[in-house]
Amino acid sequence: MKYAVLVCGGLDKPLGSLAREVALSAAEEAECEIICPVLLNNSPGRYEAALKDLPLAVVDGCGTRCATKLATKLELRISRRLLLPEALKRLGETFEDSLRPGPLARQLARKLVLQLVADEAEHETAAETAAVVFAEPARFIKVTHDKFVFLIPADGYLFNENDCWVQASGNRARVGISDFMQQSLTDISFFDPPEIGREVEQFDDLGSVESAKAVFDLISPVSGRVVAVNEALADTPEFINEQPYTAGWLVELELADFGADAELLLTPEAYAVKVKAKAEEAST
Repeated sequence: MKYAVLVCGGLDKPLGSLAREVALSAAEEAECEIICPVLLNNSPGRYEAALKDLPLAVVDGCGTRCATKLATKLELRISRRLLLPEALKRLGETFEDSLRPGPLARQLARKLVLQLVADEAEHETAAETAAVVFAEPARFIKVTHDKFVFLIPADGYLFNENDCWVQASGNRARVGISDFMQQSLTDISFFDPPEIGREVEQFDDLGSVESAKAVFDLISPVSGRVVAVNEALADTPEFINEQPYTAGWLVELELADFGADAELLLTPEAYAVKVKAKAEEAST
């Protein structure tokens, strides 16, 4: 399948050089169109036609995920992601520590392209067997109201109007409640999870959390199938208050159509505006 391929610009790192080789191989062997991150950031209209006509594949050389962050910043729909350290691990390959890839690295780049542009059936099978990694937030937007400070991850998370977040990784996603909501509920004492295997549509209920103050219904930001719940919360529900975006996650889903669902969700910046308005309304 043909893609528009956005790669990180980390040419000062060996894996950044490999990411470039992956993009070149994708262009040569799969007729993909390369998206330059610098030009995309400065003149996004240059790639308007390509991004409209082609699904977007993102290649990141390291955990900083510069290409993914750029796509998220510009609110682009990402169809495929390839994080090279994870992809190499799946292939059982290592990469030579060199800024100038040699013949072996170019062969490796072609293998990685096969992962990137495989047909949907192959991609789904690979996704099911690959380890799913949910990165911790690196940066936060802070919304301040009176003495309260509400944190919102600046990258990798989307939100619905009901103060629930979703973080996607491959064909999986975790769902939880925002820092604003956990502070509004105060001390959470119980999580009533959904059944494993249950199919949900976007904005269906996904169980509830309970505090002395209220019972809050978890509204799913995305559609999919429930594949896991956070069993640690049975003994330590306080994780939801203490670490709402990491250890306090609630439900894990196998995604149905994240691209379509994401169009109805809020970016971190848009959600920050909502949180500010809700906090002001609650104090009046």
